[in-house]
Amino acid sequence: AGRAHNCLKWLTFLKGKEVVIANAIIAILTIGGQQLFSFFTFSCPCHVGQNLTYGLAFLGVPALILLVVGYALNNQTWRLVTGTSSPFQDETTPNRLLQCKLICFVLCSITGRALVAPVTWLAVTLINGSYYVCAMSEYVSVHYYGAHPNVTDSERQRILAEFPCSQLVPPELTRARDEVILLLRYQSQVAGWLLIAVVVITVFLSYCLASCFSPLSFLHFRYWSSYVHNEQELFDEATDQHSRLYAMQHVRKFFGFVPGSENVKEIRIPSLREWQAISGLAFLKRVDEEHYDYSLLHDWALKETRHRMEGDNR
Repeated sequence: AGRAHNCLKWLTFLKGKEVVIANAIIAILTIGGQQLFSFFTFSCPCHVGQNLTYGLAFLGVPALILLVVGYALNNQTWRLVTGTSSPFQDETTPNRLLQCKLICFVLCSITGRALVAPVTWLAVTLINGSYYVCAMSEYVSVHYYGAHPNVTDSERQRILAEFPCSQLVPPELTRARDEVILLLRYQSQVAGWLLIAVVVITVFLSYCLASCFSPLSFLHFRYWSSYVHNEQELFDEATDQHSRLYAMQHVRKFFGFVPGSENVKEIRIPSLREWQAISGLAFLKRVDEEHYDYSLLHDWALKETRHRMEGDNR
């Protein structure tokens, strides 16, 4: 009983914190993925003109991909964009100003969720420092502490570009190389921690402002969040059951029974024309101002019903 009570307390505590838990899991997976990605794939070219492109590509491209994936995996994104060109959209949203405010709010919410992974990637890679060191090594303004003071600018840049690869650095430049690496890691890690600080403060202030301007009290807001969550769960369950029952009607009409039926006394043998009617590629087909055919079988079943009704009227 005590163990069950403790489990119930934990479940009650975690309920309503799905977003926080999901963001934490995304951040942890991103950190692990970044470490594996760096270990197996990152290898600085240590060549003039290539270091910057290579380092920035490893910094920015994965972050951009994670951002796009974050948008794509959020159901709110597709809920926002699906059907926006529908002729019924104007009828359902008569208040344009309110609709624009709602769209901006939803976009901010979606963007906040989508930014978790790319910001984590950027912060971890900057704190690690390897990508930044590779990208910026040839642009460090540093003298070689008396070593080769008369080298040309191009030769100096070539030597700096080789600093991320210790095996390419001459022994007399080892101290200069260590100083450059330390300087670049310092800059990279400071930038990483500044990014984390800015993001944390921004998120905190955003939540504070949203709470200040909320028309609901704290407990009312918790009730509303619970209601929306439960409504979505029940709607998904009802959607699955309703679509299954609706599909059963059409399957029964085509075959004369549905899978799982007991004591099937007779079956229906579809004709060649009927097989042709339900075969092929299916697209949504608008049948009137309010309804669509969802599949070729759906379209066949409705036509069959209409033909039967017309035959009975005659």
